[in-house]
Amino acid sequence: MDAADLTDVLSAVRTFVRAEVVPIEEQIDANDEIPASVIAACKDMGLYGFAIPESYGGLGLTMHEEAQLAFELGWTTPALRSLFGTNNGIAGQVLIKGGTEEQKASWLPRLASGEVTASFGLTEADAGSDPSTLATTARRDGSDWVINGSKRYITNALVADVVMVFARTNPDAVGNRGISTFLVPAGTPGMTFGARDHKMGQMGTWTSDVHLDDVRVPAEALVGGEDGLDVGFQIAAKCLAHGRAHIAALCVGMAGRLVHESVEFAKTREQGGKPIASFQLIQGLIADSVTDHYAGRALILDVARAYDAGTDTVQGPSAAKYFCSEMVGRVADRAVQVHGGAGYIRGVAVERFYRDARLFRIYEGTSQIQQVIIARQSLGKAARA
Repeated sequence: MDAADLTDVLSAVRTFVRAEVVPIEEQIDANDEIPASVIAACKDMGLYGFAIPESYGGLGLTMHEEAQLAFELGWTTPALRSLFGTNNGIAGQVLIKGGTEEQKASWLPRLASGEVTASFGLTEADAGSDPSTLATTARRDGSDWVINGSKRYITNALVADVVMVFARTNPDAVGNRGISTFLVPAGTPGMTFGARDHKMGQMGTWTSDVHLDDVRVPAEALVGGEDGLDVGFQIAAKCLAHGRAHIAALCVGMAGRLVHESVEFAKTREQGGKPIASFQLIQGLIADSVTDHYAGRALILDVARAYDAGTDTVQGPSAAKYFCSEMVGRVADRAVQVHGGAGYIRGVAVERFYRDARLFRIYEGTSQIQQVIIARQSLGKAARA
C-alpha cells in the first residue's frame, strides 16, 4: 500500500476506535456483544479484509503494515478485532495459503467485504497448541467426505457462515501427519454449535464448541483439492505463524493504552496533597511499562519486516507472540497497581484490560509452545535428541 494511503487508513481507524468504540467499551463488556452499528462500520472501512489480497477485494496489507493497524485496534477492547480477526487471520489465511483458485475466488471476496464470516476449527478438548492428538476424522464415501468429531473454543463459530474444519483423513498416519482441512458451510446437516462460552474476559468475542456428526461435504470442500490431502497441519502452521505476529502487535497496542491510562491516573490521583506521579515508586512502575511497550513495538516491527521478506516466518512470529503476550500481562498488572483499589473495580478500564490480556498467553499457541518453537528453531536436531 502507498505510504500516504496507509497513513489515511491508520488515521481513520484511530479516529473510529477512540471516538466510537472506546466510549462504549463498558457496554460491550456488560452485554457481551458488539453493537450492529459498529459491525457495519467495520465492514464499510474494509476491516474484514485488511490482510486479504487486493485481487480478491481486500486491502492487501503486508505484515509490517498489518502490525501498525493492530497497534490502533489494540487501543480498545479486543472484541472489536475479533469481529474480523478470523476472516483476515487463521481462517482466511487457510484459503490464502492453501486454497485452490476456485476456492479463493468463491470465498475470499465475500470474506473481505464481511458478507460472510469464517471460523478456524482446529482446537479440540485434547488437541490444542499441539494437534498431534487430533481426534476429528474425515472418511471418503464415494465422491464425498464424511466428518465426525468436536471442536472447542472456536471463535466466531456462532456467527460463522463457514468453518475451516481440520480432520484426520489418514487414520494410519501418526503425529501431525494425515490431517486435512475442509470448508464446511453453516447449515450443513450434522454440524451444530454449543452454547456461548462464559469467559474471564474479552467479552463481546464469542466462542463455542462445534459438533460434527456425520457431516457430509463434497470433494471440492477439501481445501487445496487433492493437493490439500494430508497437508492440513502445514497449512495450520502457516496460518498460526501469521496470527502470532498479528496478536503480538495487538498486545503492543493494548500495552500502549494501559500506559496511557496509568500515566493519566498518576497525574490526577493525589495522596498527601500531591499527585502520586511525584512518588518515585510509581514512577518506577510506569517507567518499566513504558520500556516494555517500546521493546514490544520494536520487536514486532522487526519481525514483521522479516516475515514480509520471507527470511523468518516461524521463529520470529513465535518470539514476538511470546514476548508481547507476556509483556502486556506485566503492563496490565502494573496498571492495576498504579490505580490501587480503583484498579480492582469493575468499570475502570485497567481492570477490564487486566482480564482481557490474560488470554493472549494462551490462544494461537501458549507461551510454553512458543518457547518450544523458539528453542527448536535455534537448537535444530539437538533439541530432539
